[in-house]
Amino acid sequence: MTGMRLIESYKEGKTYWKESESVPAFPVGIGKKIPVMEIIPEKEYQEFLGFGGAFTEAAASVFSRLTEEKQEEILGSYFDGTQQNYRFCRTHMNSCDFSLGNYHYLPPGVRDLSGFSLDRDKAALLPLIKRAQDKADNKISLIASPWSPPEWMKDTGTMNGGGVLLPEYRDLWARYFCRYIREYEKEGLKLWGVTVQNEPEAVQTWDSCLFTPEAERDFVRDHLGPSLEREGLKEINILIHDQWRDRLFDRSRIILEDPEAARYIWGAGFHWYEGDNFQNLDYYHEIYPDKGLIFTEGCQEYGTHHGSWDLGERYAFSIINDLNRWTRAWIDWNLLLDMTGGPNHVNNLCSAPILADPETDRLYYQSSYYYMGHFSRYIRPGARRIFASIPEGLPATAFRNPDASLAVVVLNREEAEKDFVLKVRGDTRPIRMKPRSIVTAVIS
Repeated sequence: MTGMRLIESYKEGKTYWKESESVPAFPVGIGKKIPVMEIIPEKEYQEFLGFGGAFTEAAASVFSRLTEEKQEEILGSYFDGTQQNYRFCRTHMNSCDFSLGNYHYLPPGVRDLSGFSLDRDKAALLPLIKRAQDKADNKISLIASPWSPPEWMKDTGTMNGGGVLLPEYRDLWARYFCRYIREYEKEGLKLWGVTVQNEPEAVQTWDSCLFTPEAERDFVRDHLGPSLEREGLKEINILIHDQWRDRLFDRSRIILEDPEAARYIWGAGFHWYEGDNFQNLDYYHEIYPDKGLIFTEGCQEYGTHHGSWDLGERYAFSIINDLNRWTRAWIDWNLLLDMTGGPNHVNNLCSAPILADPETDRLYYQSSYYYMGHFSRYIRPGARRIFASIPEGLPATAFRNPDASLAVVVLNREEAEKDFVLKVRGDTRPIRMKPRSIVTAVIS
């Protein structure tokens, strides 16, 4: 198979991104059957929009405390296209748990949009997003998600701990979205889309707000969709659900069965918490093939898990299964956190692909960073998923890029070597995977 590069990462020796232009054949024992993974580039599925991570106030705060040299290293590591190729990202409208505290964009006591100000975002968050856009040649698509409306719009009077949006503020909250989008435009940042509510069924100790599927449907149909139209923002894509896969199908169905609501909706976002439930992605696509799917958030919970190989494997297993079930973009959570897994204003500490110690100005790249690279470096925006016959025990996905190159990513989570034969248009290449490894084959 000419024109093939092989990139591998494996646990033993902590070797990352070992790249080879020659893939030696391995001896095959007499009578040994080796599974064949056949790639059929002519059989196409969904177009892919890109990989990325989330710009949070926590990430921006850590970033701002590093030296210029380390800041440039982080930007290059994610956005210059030679390491990661992040091109589809997310941020929060108002505060989230990975903020330094609760905040929104209106002055105290104001019950309309007068005085709306992005000053809080301008302190650290917006500078990080702008520098990332510059590094990516202004090619980042950005989604914004609210964790909670201002506290006075809710029945609980607080941004944390759930609560619901009061009926009398539904229209104002929709116009708040529009004002936020316009203010970001003034900063030179045009949004690709918004989600209606982050995790609308979760009562969290941090910023959260509850929407039943019926309430989300009605808010989109009667308020958010019409407000975006009136404000000349019809190009802003609306994502519903934005929660775990377990309720993706049945919750989305309640919303999308209303044709007036559905006409405003691009698709659904989802997270990986609360189990895999990959089958719900297939159900959703089968019933609503014209609506898209985006993985909008996933991270390793309960601390940094610094140095763990399991982090990368969890990422790869989710990415492969999501992409093979019609997902069109895949967004990690925080781009950067400190060595505690924060800052987080309610101590909900988590991991990130890059951890930083601002006191010593050191960066620590986790296995999740390198495993993400097996996808984001080689599956480019505009790529199309193609057919792959996947042997049992070797999760894999395959894409054809806009330049016609093929990228095939294969995961081995077992403690033993795995052999398979890669077949493309009748040409074959035997590949031996090390235990606990991932391989990306790029075929030009």
